[in-house]
Formats: sequence, C-alpha cells, structure tokens
Amino acid sequence: MLQLSRYQWTVLFAAWLGWGFDIFDNVLFNYVAPNCVPTLLGLTIGSPEAKAATLLWTGVLSSVLLLGWAVGGIVFGKVADRIGRTKTLLFTMLLYALGTAACAFAPNMSVLVLCRIVASLGIGGEWAAGASMVAEVMPERSRVEAGVLLNTAASAGPILASFLNFQIAGVLLPESPETSWRFVFLFGLIPAAVALIVRLFVKEPERWQKAAENVDPARIRELFQLPNRAATISGLAIATIALITLTSCLAFMPAIASGLASSVALERGLDLAATQSLIEQWKAIATNSCSIGSLIGTLLTVPAAKYLGRKIMFSIYFVLSSLTILIDFGLPLSPETRLYFYFFIGLTVAGVFGSFTYYLPELFPTRLRATGAGFCYNAGRVFAAIGPLLIGYVASQGTNTLSTALDSLFWVGFIPLLGIAFMPWAIETKGLVLAD
Repeated sequence: MLQLSRYQWTVLFAAWLGWGFDIFDNVLFNYVAPNCVPTLLGLTIGSPEAKAATLLWTGVLSSVLLLGWAVGGIVFGKVADRIGRTKTLLFTMLLYALGTAACAFAPNMSVLVLCRIVASLGIGGEWAAGASMVAEVMPERSRVEAGVLLNTAASAGPILASFLNFQIAGVLLPESPETSWRFVFLFGLIPAAVALIVRLFVKEPERWQKAAENVDPARIRELFQLPNRAATISGLAIATIALITLTSCLAFMPAIASGLASSVALERGLDLAATQSLIEQWKAIATNSCSIGSLIGTLLTVPAAKYLGRKIMFSIYFVLSSLTILIDFGLPLSPETRLYFYFFIGLTVAGVFGSFTYYLPELFPTRLRATGAGFCYNAGRVFAAIGPLLIGYVASQGTNTLSTALDSLFWVGFIPLLGIAFMPWAIETKGLVLAD
C-alpha cells in the first residue's frame, strides 16, 4: 500500500468519504427513531405505545430503505458502467445527501418515507461506483488491502452519526426530543460538500475508459448467461446471507439500547432529561462498540482472504456470526454487558463486509464490474428487507417490547449457517488477476 501514487490515494480517499457518508446517512434514522416516530404519530415519547410504534416503523423504514437501496444499487451500477464511475459517484452522493436532509422537514410519516426512498436510491448506487473505481485504479498487489481500507468507512459512518445525535439530542437539546431529531437529519447535507472533492480531483479509471470505447454497454441479463452465471450466483448468495444477518441486527441496535436504558432509568427513578441523556449515552456505547469491532473485523479480512482464501474466510465469519448473535440475544446478560457485546457483532457480522469491496469486483470483467458487483451487493437487499420488517412487527406486538425484540433477534443467529451450507458452490478468487 505504501507504493501507491498520490492520485491512487486520492481516489481511495474520495471513495472512502463517499462510502462513509453513505453509511452515515443510512443509519441516521435509526438513532432518531425513538423521538422522530412518536412525534410524527402524535404519541408521547417514551410511552409503551411510542416504543411499540418505534419498533414497528424502524422495521418498516429499514425495509423500505433496503428495497430502495437495492433498486439504486442495480440501476446505478448499470449507469456507472455506461457513463463512468466518477460521474455516478458524484450524482449518488448528492442524491442521498439531499434526501436525508429533506427528512428534517417531514410533517408526517408519509413524507418521511418518501424522503428515505430518495436517499436510499443514492445510498445504494454509491457503493457500486466507488468499489469498482477503487478496484480498477489500484495495482493488483494492493487491490485487497485497498478494498478493505475502503470498507473501514462503514465503521466511521455510524460513529459520526452516533456522535452528532448524542451532541444534539443528549447534550444540546435533551429537553426537546420532539425537535432535536430534525437538526440531526440536517447534518445529512455534509456529503454534498464532499461530493465536490470527487468532482474536482478524481477522473474516470483508464481501465473503464478503454472498456467503454471498445465494447457494448453492459446488460443485467448477461450476469445470468455463461460465463458469468456461476459468479453472479456466488456473489448474490453470500451477500444476501450476510445482508439479512447484518440489517436485522443493526436496524434495531438504537432501539435495543433505548429500551435497555429506559428500563434502567425507571429503576433509578431518573427524570425526563436524565432519562433522555442516558438513552443517548447508551446508543453511543452500543454504536461505538459495534463500530470498533467492525473496524477490526474488516481489517482481519485481509490476512484471512490472502492466506486462507475467500471461501474459508467466509466460513469462519459466518460461524462466528452465528455464535455471537445467539449469545448476545439468547443469554440472560446484564444491560451493560449486552451493549458492550455489540463489539463482537461488529467484529463478525459487520466485519465480513470488508471482503465485498474486493470479492465482488473480482468476480466480473471490467465492462460488467459495476453492474455485477452492484447487482450482487444490492439485489440481496430485496430478501434482506424481510428481516427488519418481520422482526419489527413481531417485536411491536409483545407486551414487553424489549424482551420480544431480543427473542426475535435470537433466531437471526441461525441465518449465517446457511452461508456455511452454500460454501461448496462459492467461487474462489484467491490469486486471480482482475479480468479485463
């Protein structure tokens, strides 16, 4: 990695910012949901009805975002193969920034859902363009490391979102939860400024320019024709299993932290402001624990992939993901222990995503790279959307919403085992040169 040119580092940094703010805008709603949902529904924040509604709408909006993410990823992956990686990266960043900031002005849930759909299209499209751009600009010897460094932005995004939410809702406006969430959403505009960096300093990869001049535009149906069919099935199956597991766990992380904090605050007899402050603190603890684990897990995919191979790496992560989820949501842990245990969820469930930034682009030739990688990474979100929707609905129906949510998440621990069963059909890309 030290041998990279200044321009290659610039490309990596631009894509890193795009992906980091992509995740930042993605998770903002999860942090403001306990205040945002009751406000827009006319419910009292912290009441049993508000908690049930928050779980339900967290599931609904998480699923809506995943579906929009899938559409955006597939559509803009194709666009990136047609008009270029840099132009697509710029447009998608502007799209998700504006869509997120618009949530601040939502008068009701319908408008909020519409704004999240707009943001989700850009969030989904950004990944395919950024990952393909990095894979094509980096030298072969540094492609895996560059892909992993790119994915470390996924850990930075939630930390920034948690920090801003805590400073606004927990420090500046703890007594105004009905309005604090609107200011949090306004920070979604930050990526619009970052997009200018992409526009000014990053050009289209030469590898893509040559492919675009000499071949016909990519078509999605080609992904299911020989010789791409096996690669598409491999990438899609592994990504789908990982996505269902991750989105089910992380979509409800702020709600779980809020529920745990509320129960402890009730035991301690805290007033409204102190309760709200504790809730925001515990959200930050869960987020930071998960993000630190995710960062370490992401970096560990480098030696695992290079020395053990992609298939063994995926197998290890899936086994550990299953064990971690079953322990965190199945054992009678103390509230604080359950929060800090999110470190291991980040290490395993989120850590495996460090591999997708290099594994999925490795599966396809240049003219199909963004289309193929974008399809595999995002089409899986259609199936993954079922997880948060189902868990949110089930959790909202119980008399004890926190207990029901934990019980529902326990069963998610069996999903990674499907990945182990699929490994005999997965494509191994260790040692392969990126195809033109």
